[in-house]
Amino acid sequence: MLSCVLALVFGYFCGSIPFGLLLTRVAGTADLRSIGSGNIGATNVLRTGRKDIAVATLLLDGLKGTAAVLIMARFAPEAGAIAGFAAFLGHIFPVWLKFKGGKGVATFVGCLFGFAWPAGLAFIGVWLAVAYLSRYSSLSALVASALSPVVLWFLGLPAHAALVAVMAAILWAKHGENIARLRAGTEGKIGQKK
Repeated sequence: MLSCVLALVFGYFCGSIPFGLLLTRVAGTADLRSIGSGNIGATNVLRTGRKDIAVATLLLDGLKGTAAVLIMARFAPEAGAIAGFAAFLGHIFPVWLKFKGGKGVATFVGCLFGFAWPAGLAFIGVWLAVAYLSRYSSLSALVASALSPVVLWFLGLPAHAALVAVMAAILWAKHGENIARLRAGTEGKIGQKK
């Protein structure tokens, strides 16, 4: 029980580190929450025109999920899973930003790599394929996240598959506006100027 509580707390605070906001502040760009979508993730960081910071944000937002899983899994396997879930929630609902964070895609992928690296690679593969065919970043993330529980199931990790299914449902809920724009045909495509 203690390890589960520690996993929740540790995972949440790992996930709640707003790397996008911190890096853009250090770089002296506009407040990330006042441009584009207002989110703190790599996609919105890219709208500042700083590709280097966007890549750094993507990697760090992913790594905080992976780190939470792997560090806590050293104490107990279930603690790693709980920490990953908590890190995902921490990114989306960071206490430091009045619970208004990112959409969780990078941290979702980072958790997958922590749970089972083939699942992380599968996510990236699906994302790239859908992005190549559709040019929609949001659609790519939605499809890849929906398939992730299936991949984990086939890898022999049913408990992780169930947990990731919940995470995918939350990720889809956070993409509600994107889904509406996709249905209306007004969603911005990769490389398209807004």
